[in-house]
Amino acid sequence: MASHRVSDLVQYIGMSGKIKINGKLRAYVQAPVLLGVILLLVNLGIYFVDLRCGVILTAFVAVYLVTIACMIIFARPAMNAELISFATEYGQIQKQLLKELELPHALLDESGCVIWMNKAFEKLGSRDRFYKRNIHSFMPEMKRELFPEGEEVKDIDLVFEEKDYSARIKRICLKDMAALTDIKENEEYDGFLYAVYLFDRTALNLALKELDNQSVAVGYIYIDNYEEALASVEDVGRSLLGAFIDRQVNQYIGDLDGIVRKMEKDKYFVILRKSALNQAKEGKFKLLEDVKGINIGNEISVTLSVGIGIGGLTYAQNCEFARNAIDLALGRGGDQAVVKNKENLCYFGGKSQMKETSTRVRARVKAQALEEIISTRDRIFVMGHRNGDMDSFGAMVGIKAAAGSLQKNCYIVIDEINPSLQPLVDLYKGHQDFEEGSIVSPQQAIELADPSAVVVVVDVNRPSITECPELLKRCKTIVVLDHHRQGQETIENATLSYVEPNASSACEMVSEILQYINNGVKFKGVIADCMYAGIVMDTQSFTTKTGVRTFEAAAFLRRNGADVTRVRKMFREDAVDYMAKAESIRNAEVYRKDYVISSCSAEGLKNPTVVAAQAANDLLNINGVKASFVLTEYQGQIFISARSIDEVNVQIIMEKLGGGGHINSSGAQLKNTTMEAAIIVVKNTLDTMIQEEEI
Repeated sequence: MASHRVSDLVQYIGMSGKIKINGKLRAYVQAPVLLGVILLLVNLGIYFVDLRCGVILTAFVAVYLVTIACMIIFARPAMNAELISFATEYGQIQKQLLKELELPHALLDESGCVIWMNKAFEKLGSRDRFYKRNIHSFMPEMKRELFPEGEEVKDIDLVFEEKDYSARIKRICLKDMAALTDIKENEEYDGFLYAVYLFDRTALNLALKELDNQSVAVGYIYIDNYEEALASVEDVGRSLLGAFIDRQVNQYIGDLDGIVRKMEKDKYFVILRKSALNQAKEGKFKLLEDVKGINIGNEISVTLSVGIGIGGLTYAQNCEFARNAIDLALGRGGDQAVVKNKENLCYFGGKSQMKETSTRVRARVKAQALEEIISTRDRIFVMGHRNGDMDSFGAMVGIKAAAGSLQKNCYIVIDEINPSLQPLVDLYKGHQDFEEGSIVSPQQAIELADPSAVVVVVDVNRPSITECPELLKRCKTIVVLDHHRQGQETIENATLSYVEPNASSACEMVSEILQYINNGVKFKGVIADCMYAGIVMDTQSFTTKTGVRTFEAAAFLRRNGADVTRVRKMFREDAVDYMAKAESIRNAEVYRKDYVISSCSAEGLKNPTVVAAQAANDLLNINGVKASFVLTEYQGQIFISARSIDEVNVQIIMEKLGGGGHINSSGAQLKNTTMEAAIIVVKNTLDTMIQEEEI
């Protein structure tokens, strides 16, 4: 019945001549008529040539014109009907194709509600589940604020019914369409719809994931204390210890379906797939604990450092990442794994206490290199970290003494001198050989610096917290001397880097270096006092982080005139500071039985961070406490002082909060927060790390 109505409508429109043919089709229709006119003109010309031929041609033209006229008169309605029928069927076909399209497709209104969908979209769930419902309700990733506002097309990745999809959204403006309807009377009408197409990416993502899992990771495994471990075993057991270590390394990498090759007696080269590396990360590199468990009578546990590189554009770049990772693992004290890719670093392990090496060969080599660098420069700058302490100042004074012995100008860069450091600075300035103008501000240092100058950075290896980060950019030659573990942020392109986490303090390292520069640097007692005070402060009067070399450095300074009594007087506290520390200890909270958390009021204190650090040290005297955390507010930030003895690595805890430091002494700063919120952050961090067995 519907087809008959369509035919009747077609016939009526065709007979009434309402349809006008345009374009190429009109030219094709008019071509026979034009050809007939041309034939008439030719026929007239033939009459002048031959009368009989003209008559014959006239008869032919007459038949031709009659035929064309009949076709135009009688065939035009049929042709129009065919055209309309084709157009109608074409529109129906388009509509059916869109409905039957295997690609899920839907139309949304301005608020994101589904107002139409094809069969493929319905198959994702059901029509009742989708129709007239906001698409965000069943596809949470499809947020209204992510929809395009102009002619651009937005792509959104989403997961629906355990399948991965890429949704392409296009905004369809109805203004032009409205102009063809009665809505055109409202000229301000600006309605629109959203067309949504869903592309199934599940198989593609699986293939990409599988390809990514097969990518190559390159790594190095170093034995941190190979010689020391062998020395603690009887001669007959040394080869057996090495065999056990080889077996553990080979078995671990073999279980991960990787390749390991021994390069030297204490070094291995490793190749893994990314999926195997992920498996190792999930197990938190169990190899570190397995090797430490080897015991055939050795007094010293064997520890490993692992550096893995992945995510580079080439194998060579992965190898470079691995080299940087292993250097970082060693620089952080060993017994840990570092995974480096193009974007970030991941740390695993690092729970063991570091063992000090008795040999000073490395110190001698670094001292000779430093002497050569200073000898070839006319201007030397030395700086420590912001809010400097006695250790950084003592180390700076020691480097200046080394430069002076080589007849070189050296400037100590200090911005603000905190009250706890002021007595030591005054003592140094009162020295008879003190050079006026040798202590400069960061601004003065920048004005004096040029590319040929050298800057020596002591007691810090993070450029962002140095006294003058801009100075690192002005000087091409950079020397780093530090005893803190390295983190993700390091001073790049250092000509000489001597980072020794086993050392107790920067002053200990500088004291060793001074003994090898220019056949031993000679200096006055005040300089020795400054360096001795730095060691005393960082070792808490030789009670923590001390080793043989620490006492040797102290003995060297004593021989050069360090006065113990004078140094001790500089550590005396003001009554206000002492009471603030006592109040902080009184208000301490024991958390999870093993940790103590407290806050220190900054009111009336000249340097609350120092008082907080002292309180954290004193809290460790409580029986059963593994680590202490004292927070104080200073310069609009919350400073956290974290301390431990030997059971907890507080550095990895502070790194979670953006800080760092030493395994037993670390800190962090939190911005834009309150004391109560900061304490909650510390507690949550401890909870997470305990749950994940990181501490």
